[in-house]
Amino acid sequence: MSPALIFDCDGVLADTERDGHRIAFNRAFEELGIPLHWGDRKYAELVRIGGGKERIRHALSAEPELTKGIRDIERYVADIHALKSTIYQVMISEGTIPPRPGIRRLVDEALAEGWQLAVASTSARASVEAVLRTATSAHGFSRFSIYAGDVVGKKKPAPDIYELAVADLGVRPQEVVVIEDSAIGLAAARGAGLATIVTVSTYTAEETFEGAALVVDSLGEPGAETPIKVFSDPQDIRPPGYIGLHEVEAVRVRQQEEK
Repeated sequence: MSPALIFDCDGVLADTERDGHRIAFNRAFEELGIPLHWGDRKYAELVRIGGGKERIRHALSAEPELTKGIRDIERYVADIHALKSTIYQVMISEGTIPPRPGIRRLVDEALAEGWQLAVASTSARASVEAVLRTATSAHGFSRFSIYAGDVVGKKKPAPDIYELAVADLGVRPQEVVVIEDSAIGLAAARGAGLATIVTVSTYTAEETFEGAALVVDSLGEPGAETPIKVFSDPQDIRPPGYIGLHEVEAVRVRQQEEK
């Protein structure tokens, strides 16, 4: 069975949280007449909660007056989230948020070498698909397996979504490398026994990533004027200014040796 490269979506394929999801949440609240507005600092706290509906539910529970008279809270949360997702998908389709450096290149490299590709995200499937379409070629998009939204009962940092992906792809954990951007994502991947490369994003740069195989500021591009920053390299991968399939394969081999 071919090895697998699994990407998180938000913060990995594109830096979507601050100027994408946050804006979409606020527009949904405004359209629905809900007196909530998530500023940058507030949302930086909320992103530590895996899942959009979970963030809405948390915010509503902190202000009980917002749900006074509402009988079906779960339906209310789902309706808010559905509107937010529609707004977000339009934003992505309009090119509001570009893909992060190196994503399309690494996807093409992995496909050329026969790797399986997947996305494992707590975001709604349609939102993940919207980002993935902008971050990859049409051919690349068609080759991805997508695990998103409510396909598992427990969201990150629980390992459930990665365990589902590994089982569905038919690979052993030591044949998988994950690319994540957050501490909760890393915890989910490591909980499933998967080697993980972290590319920090806007809201995660100050987090701690113990257990990551490699921590960098982005995947980068060959020949770029500024090489990537390496924050942690415990496996001595020594990337040459960017992350290519060679470095991903090195992480996979190190994991096999440890097993």
